[in-house]
Parts: sequence; structure tokens; C-alpha cells
Amino acid sequence: MFQKYDHRKIESKWQSFWEENVFYKVFEDEKKPKYYALEMFPYPSGNLHMGHVRNYAIGDVIARYKTMQGYNVLHPMGWDAFGLPAENAAIKNNVPPAQWTYSNIDNMRGQMKSLGIGYDWGREVTSCRPDYYKFTQWIFLKLYEQQLAYKKAAAVNWCPACQTVLANEQVVEGHCERCESPVEKRHLEQWFFKITDYAQRLLDDLDLLTGWPDKVKVMQKNWIGRSEGCEFSLEIEDFGEKITVFTTRPDTVFGVTYMVLAPEHPLAERLVSGTPYENGVSSFLENIKSISAITRTSGDIAKEGVFTGRYAINPMNGERIPIWLANYVLMDYGTGAIMAVPAHDQRDFEFAGKYNIPVRVVIKGEDFPEEDVRLTEAYLGDGQMVNSGLFDGCTAEEGKKKIIAYMENNQIGRGSVNFRLRDWLISRQRYWGAPIPIIYCPVCGAVPVPESDLPVLLPEDVEFKPNGKSPLNYVADFYKCACPVCGQEARRETDTMDTFVCSSWYFERYCSPHTADVPFSKKAADYWMPVDQYIGGVEHAILHLMYARFFTKFLYDQHMLSCQEPFSNLLTQGMVLKDGSKMSKSKGNVVSPEEIITAYGADTARLFILFASPPEKDLEWSDQGVEGAFRFLNRVWRLVGEYAELIQDGGQSSGGFEDNESGALRYKMHAVIKKVTEDVQERFNFNTAISSIMEFCNALNGYREHERHNLPLIKEALNNLVLLLSPFSPHICEEMWRLLGHEDSVHQQAWPVFDPEALIQDQVEIVIQISGKVRDHITVSSQADEKEIENLALARPKIKEILRNKNVVKVVIVPKKLVNIVAKQAEESEKSI
Repeated sequence: MFQKYDHRKIESKWQSFWEENVFYKVFEDEKKPKYYALEMFPYPSGNLHMGHVRNYAIGDVIARYKTMQGYNVLHPMGWDAFGLPAENAAIKNNVPPAQWTYSNIDNMRGQMKSLGIGYDWGREVTSCRPDYYKFTQWIFLKLYEQQLAYKKAAAVNWCPACQTVLANEQVVEGHCERCESPVEKRHLEQWFFKITDYAQRLLDDLDLLTGWPDKVKVMQKNWIGRSEGCEFSLEIEDFGEKITVFTTRPDTVFGVTYMVLAPEHPLAERLVSGTPYENGVSSFLENIKSISAITRTSGDIAKEGVFTGRYAINPMNGERIPIWLANYVLMDYGTGAIMAVPAHDQRDFEFAGKYNIPVRVVIKGEDFPEEDVRLTEAYLGDGQMVNSGLFDGCTAEEGKKKIIAYMENNQIGRGSVNFRLRDWLISRQRYWGAPIPIIYCPVCGAVPVPESDLPVLLPEDVEFKPNGKSPLNYVADFYKCACPVCGQEARRETDTMDTFVCSSWYFERYCSPHTADVPFSKKAADYWMPVDQYIGGVEHAILHLMYARFFTKFLYDQHMLSCQEPFSNLLTQGMVLKDGSKMSKSKGNVVSPEEIITAYGADTARLFILFASPPEKDLEWSDQGVEGAFRFLNRVWRLVGEYAELIQDGGQSSGGFEDNESGALRYKMHAVIKKVTEDVQERFNFNTAISSIMEFCNALNGYREHERHNLPLIKEALNNLVLLLSPFSPHICEEMWRLLGHEDSVHQQAWPVFDPEALIQDQVEIVIQISGKVRDHITVSSQADEKEIENLALARPKIKEILRNKNVVKVVIVPKKLVNIVAKQAEESEKSI
């Protein structure tokens, strides 16, 4: 009797084989087309979760499929290893962050190998290792040389508990998303990358990304936020300074009845200093500190503000315009100041209504309310300009152009393009990150570390103080240094870089991970880049993907790359849910990959997670689904095992078939090759591909019931079954490939190719029903008439047995689809007569 399917034994055997033979190691090969498959590298938190398993299984299927298609496939893995969680764990467990991180990496690497993922581990990169962050610092210096890295004072989100700056996205309802402490606004000297210099290219080149989901491109387009309009200045009365504003609606400039500064605007406190308005403004500014930018710009938030007691002069009509501070204007968009036109902007309308500020209509359309009807909301439609002096009667679009021209001719302002995108703040007041390679000299000022002195090493033996400040501030051996220009005693920068900097170029390092003098070999990068298929969560649609695109364009400009976009195609996989919710420890609905692998095997885990849902959709976890996948693999195992000895000497199919059943099986075989190829190649519909493989397995099982077996055909069919299944469940397929008499790896075989002529049906498979229930199938000539089909159906041994002691009342035939036999017990038939 054939041996039982032992997933532990089989998977251990083939994982050892792949590792011992460095099976997935690749080199550049100009004779073969390349394919670069990549999943986003993970943060080494300690354990994989089912979201990881799904991500890596998707990438592995693509990599294995492309390899079998003849591509030279690069499929690497590494670790996004810097970050605050390592510091928190170090403080909590009294373990150095490096030790905690490397231990987690070792564990997660082992888990990945237990899944049978075919990575080239010789290319592994770890962002916290000096041989990697040396070049993160090197890229910083190149940006600095091109004046794209700079330091300036900025209002930032500050978590007093974590003692670090937070991005807007890390502030949730005014609290730190990590520790839930109230977040403050502080003005700090911070390092920035000038991504805004690339804003237009980042926007324009979205058109090149035909392999990206539209929703991701829309998110990036909105984040870049290009606006056309004009920029002009309003002089502050009796103050000697001007306020510059940007507007997309210059046609409404005559409707300005007040203006607003962001609370963070550098003029905010100066305007009221020493005036009766100072206390009120100070109180307002203190209250606004705890509200995040996202909350402040929400349409639901109540508009709040305070008058400064100051006025500005509208240069178009000379009117005095009161200057307010308000919560709905942000410093990091435009100039941090707006002209407010309540008649034609809903936020301004709500604010003006609350504080009794005049509303002046300057655009009227056909649907505008009657003259004596008071506005109940801002009028946002098109129309003609009114109450606008020389420009009355112009359409809004004409007015925009004419007013910009007037401003430029009279040196009042100029046409301008504005972007929502802000420069990238990269400073972090934390320890576990790549040190910023800058030295501060009392004589020379800020001096870049010479390339020959890289990397600036992060000391690993540090002590964390109770105040939460970075330990680098207390390590004299780190911060004390000599100025590389004049030799005087100097101080090293103690801020580290945002971890997004490390993840913005790792995919290029994979191309030549052991290069010691530059981040990567241009020759290797020119061969492998761009990444052909990138896979990761949609939560990275803006920050990581935007920063990676920026870095690639910058490196292209430095003649280090020949491509301007890093990722040709992007797949954003859905989440893995349980009981309708995202898996989390707090909800008690986490499923451990290790438990599933132990109980059912990696091949089952992979098969289920790929079969349960299309990759871009969320997946609902199902224990029954896992058991079903396990049962299917057992069926395939038994099928191959039972035929293995019989077909060892069966030869190849000659193409001639002895009967209709053989012809039907041959048709099914080529149909499934076609279907699986199209599903994997064109749509990544792995779920329907697996479903087709399951149907093919059923057809093979059904073929066993026939009296005559075409062994060459069975051998060909089983070979193709194993080949088609191999990217999804690689271990069991390696074992079954050997059982079928082959000596080399199934993963080194050519992908099956269907024969179009075999899909021209001479025969069709017809379902036989008895009183509406499926009882059998027959294969008949596609030209058979109804009487012939009826006779063949009634002659089937299985049908004869079921119809014993029954009378056939009626036979209904649906051509090329089914035969339905209506039958009754003999006694019932006699009574009805």
C-alpha cells in the first residue's frame, strides 16, 4: 500500500535540499530575460503573522512561475530593521536593541524558510548593519551636495513620552499612536529632504505606471496636490511687513473680507506681542497644540479662531482686511496664510458666520439665489464676476487669467503653481536609526562627514535614561569628534534618520548587496532594475512608495541608475481577517502560522491562503478551508502514488486516444493548462487557478473508473498536474515529481504549454441526472443526436443499477450539456396508469 502523506517529513527533506544546494541563487545572465519579483521587506518584530504568509506566498508563486517560463528570476529578502519598537523592547526587557533585532531576524528567517519561500538568501540585506547604513549615509551626503538635504526650524508634532518627532500620520486624535500620550507642537531644528523639487516629476510620471492600481496612483496624485493659481502679498498695516498668500481662485480676490494665518505661522505671536490681544492669542495657540493636522482639516471639526487686532491691505482695492488665526489653516500647505472669501468657500463661510464677518458675493451664476435672499451656504458654481471693479462681467475662468495678468503687470503678484507635498522631515530624536553624517564645528558650521569616514557607526552598547532622550546624547565617544575641515573640536549630529530613508533604496541594494565602495553596482542595477512586480499593503501607498520613487529619480539624476521608476507593476494585497476583523492579539483572533504549518504543513497553508480569495481582496480565515486544502493535497498524493508504479514505463502520450473518455481527459488537460496560465500570468487570480487544478484532479480520479486506461496519457496528465500545482505547493510537488520517475527538480522544468488543436472539441462531456440529481457523466461525439445520447446514457452501468425496479417516464436532453431522466418506482407508475 502506498505510504501516507507525511508533510513534516517531505517539507523538511526538500527545505534541506534547497538550502544545501543553494537552489535559488541567481546571477546576471544576459542570455536570459530577467524578472525581478519583490515583496516589501518586513520589520523584524519577532514572528510572522498570516498577513506576512499571504504576502510572501503571492510573491513566491510569481517567482516560481516566471522561473518555469524561462526567466532569470531575482527574488530576494531582507529586513527593515531600524525603528522605535526595538528601543521600546530594549527598555522593557533590558536587552540592547541590536540583540533584540538580530534575534528576531533569526527567528523570522527560519519561519520564512519553513514556508518554502524561494529566496536568494545570499542577497539578504539588513538596514541596521553598518555595511548597509553606510550607504544610507552616503546617499544623504549626495543629497546634501545637491542642496536637497537641509536643516531648518519647523513646527513639528512632538511626543513628550517617546521624546521624538512624529509624522502627521502618527498622530491619532491628538495622541501618539505608539504610546497614546498627548502630542505637542514644538519648533525644532530639523533635517529635511527637498522632495518638493521632484513634485512635478513625481506627478507626471504616474502616467508611466500602467501596472499600478488606479487607487494608489490617485492617492499619490492627491498627496502631491498640484494647484494652479497666483501668489501675492498683502501689507500689514502699521507693521512694516507683508503676508504672502496663494490662491487657486484669483477671480474672487475682490470678495476677501478677512484673512487667516495658521497658528504655527511665524508672524502669529509677533503680531500681538505687547497688545491687548496677546493673552487671547496665547491661550488659543496653547489649545491648538494638542490637535493633529488631520483633525484640524477635517470637514466635521468646528471652525475656531481668534482676532489678532491687526489688518492687512488688499492690493486690488485698498480695503483693510482683519487678520485672524484659525484652526482650519495649516502652516505646511501653501504659505500658511489664506485670503478668506466666505461667499465662495464653505470653510470660510462657516467661520464668517460664527464670528459675524461680512460676506461679499463676487461670482454669480444662473443658479445663484435671488438678490434679496441671504446665502445659506457658499456659492461654489461658475458664473460672472460682480462687485469686482474693472473685471465685472468676466466669467470666472476669464477673470482668473485677467487678474493674474493684472497682478504681474502691476508687480502685485504672479501666476504660481503650488503643491500640497511638503519636504520630507527625516530627523528623529531616537537612538535606533542610521546616524545623520553631519558634524557641527564652532568655526566651520555644519560640515558633512567625508565619504572615506563612512559609516558613522552607531554605538551598540548604550544606556537608556529615564527621561526618554536618545542615549547618543550621553555617549561622548560618539558625539565628540574633530572637524574634518579645520581639525578643531566639534560635535556630531545626534539625530538619526527616519526609517523610511532606509527603505527607500533597499531594492537597489539587492542587485549587488556585497559591493563595498558604492551602494550598488550600476551594471547589476541596469540588468535587474526596475522591479518587475512589487507586492505589499496599500497602507504604504503614499509614504514608502513616494519616497522610493523620489530616491530612484535622484539616483537616476546622479547617473547611478538607468530607470526613473523603481517598480513597474504593483500589487497591493488585502488583509487576512478572522471573524470579520483584522487579526490582533487584543481581539484574541490571531492564527499562528507555526501552528498551521505543524498541523497541516506549509503547502496546505500556502494553498489555502492563495485559494480563499483574490490577492487584492481581504481574506476571511477559515479553519474548515484549511482542512479542505489539506484534504485536496492528500487526494493528489494518493492519485499520484497509486499510478506511480504503473506509469514508470508508460512513455509519452502519442496523441492517439483509444476512446471518448481519453479524448475528454486530453481536452481537460489542455484546457486547465490554458486557464491556469492565463490566471497566473495576466490576472494573478490564484484562487480560480487552484480551482481549475482541483477540477482537473477530479477528472483524473474519474478517469480511473473507466475500464480501459491510456497510461501514456495518464502519465502526461499527472506530470502536468504536478507542474501546475508546484508554484503553489512546492514541497509536495518536488516529492511527487520524483515519484513520477524524474530525477531533477520540478521547479527547474518548463511551464506546460497547451495545444490549441486539443481544445477543438470532437467530444463533449454531458451530465446525467436522474430526477434532477447528478448521477454520472458521459463523453459523446459533439455531433451525436438526441436519440444516440439517450441510448448511451441509459446504457451506463451506474445508471442501469439506479434505474432497476424503476420505470423511465421521460428523458429530457439539453444539447451538449445534460440528460435528465425522470423515473418512478414501478408500482407508482402502474398506479398512475
